[in-house]
Amino acid sequence: MPELPEVETVRRGLQPAMEGARFVKVLARRPDLRFPLTKNFAGRLEGQTVRGLDRRAKYLLAALSSGDVLLMHLGMSGSFRVSHDGKENTPGEFHHERGKAASHDHVVFRMSSGATVTYNDPRRFGFMKIIAPDELATEPLLQFIGPEPLGNAFDAAMLAAACRGKKTSVKAALLDQTIVAGLGNIYVCEALHRAHISPKRMASVLATKSGAPNERSEQLVDAVKAVLQDAIKQGGSSLRDHRQTDGDLGYFQHHFRVYDREGEKCPTPGCGGTVKRIVQTGRSTFYCSVCQK
Repeated sequence: MPELPEVETVRRGLQPAMEGARFVKVLARRPDLRFPLTKNFAGRLEGQTVRGLDRRAKYLLAALSSGDVLLMHLGMSGSFRVSHDGKENTPGEFHHERGKAASHDHVVFRMSSGATVTYNDPRRFGFMKIIAPDELATEPLLQFIGPEPLGNAFDAAMLAAACRGKKTSVKAALLDQTIVAGLGNIYVCEALHRAHISPKRMASVLATKSGAPNERSEQLVDAVKAVLQDAIKQGGSSLRDHRQTDGDLGYFQHHFRVYDREGEKCPTPGCGGTVKRIVQTGRSTFYCSVCQK
């Protein structure tokens, strides 16, 4: 599943085609994806202009001139193709021949910009939903999501307060979408390594007894922001050949410090440790037991 930097890369790739443009024609070639499409899905979109295309956690949110919001999630295998002036780009492509079969082209947006945006999803774990203006504040998919990790609200004080007294691991806390939005396994492993914090530590180590931030929480917030910003600049991780809008591969995976590098030397200068792999809550964790304490 694409993580936050990959979804942000997709958003930026779709922006020129969709933002400020009107839905001229919408083709929903099946009534459902992971969930049923909103009733009268095409009718509620056609004729509406996309006022803005934003991202919340791993969701894409198109704000419409009607006041409705089109929520889109890529799931495990979803991708968009953008066709315009005889050229075709694929933000979010996963390169194992998926996204190529027309039988998996489930939703097509023909925009007034001249672009055709096609959503392809072989496994149909992605979904789309139109949310009415008066339902946005109580939308279950968005209501309990924590602050954006690149926003000002995500700081050491907020993280410490959320983790005070928690008995779960610090890694599990960062993956908890109610604490911070959009972080996934890859970037949590990378951020913990940059902050030199063991993923096996209890989340409570990020706060003093009174719930105030400490040096660990300060370092971790800085590390989370830095690793996400670096990944976005590189166009995402290209895990399984994730591609950018122009078809070029993202290259952040070449800068992984620990993720998927089991048995390799720790890149921390002077460390001398070796990257290890353990399993936490069913997910692989990569870390260095020497410099991550």
